[in-house]
Amino acid sequence: MAFRWLMEGCQSGDSLVFFYSGHGSQVPDFDGDEADGFDESLCPVDYHTEGKILDDEINATIVRPLPYGAKLHAIIDTCHSGTFLDLPFMCKMNEQGNYIWDDHRTSTAYKGTSGGTAICFSACDDNETSLDTTFTSDVVTGALTYSFIEAVQNERGLTYGRLLHSLRAKIRETQKRLNGPNAPSTPQVPQLSSSEKFDINSKPFTI
Repeated sequence: MAFRWLMEGCQSGDSLVFFYSGHGSQVPDFDGDEADGFDESLCPVDYHTEGKILDDEINATIVRPLPYGAKLHAIIDTCHSGTFLDLPFMCKMNEQGNYIWDDHRTSTAYKGTSGGTAICFSACDDNETSLDTTFTSDVVTGALTYSFIEAVQNERGLTYGRLLHSLRAKIRETQKRLNGPNAPSTPQVPQLSSSEKFDINSKPFTI
């Protein structure tokens, strides 16, 4: 599995990035670690013969071994990707409109790291699908991928909070463009999850 290559020789001070844009799905959860009863999975080009890659496998391979002082960022542009790294904390908005960290662990199974920091931006919540769009060219790309690149290239002084807000705003804009301003659309709300809590409004986004 290519994920193992990413972790080879990983040590304190390393900064790792895992990016995936493609198909994702859900399958029944048989070990009781998912609140909604489904595991999330990647569907690589050879999944018909080699099988899907479950979030449990990815967590065990690139999250749990992450050593102290190392950092992992994952950008997952697929359907059903909200909790794809199975990280302990999800960034949610409360009734006052403020972002807070929600501990969504449902079992005693340890899903954290070995001291490192893992952070994941995903295209949508677990029960949502993600958009593909051509935007300003003839090349089809995932809406999250485009929005992420736009924000990182064009916005100065990005914090994790500003980046999350920018991703969500651009996705809403894209939905209106594709569906019309008054047409109903399928929700797609980009998600942020982490192995630890931090102040997303003050922490600069760095890879």
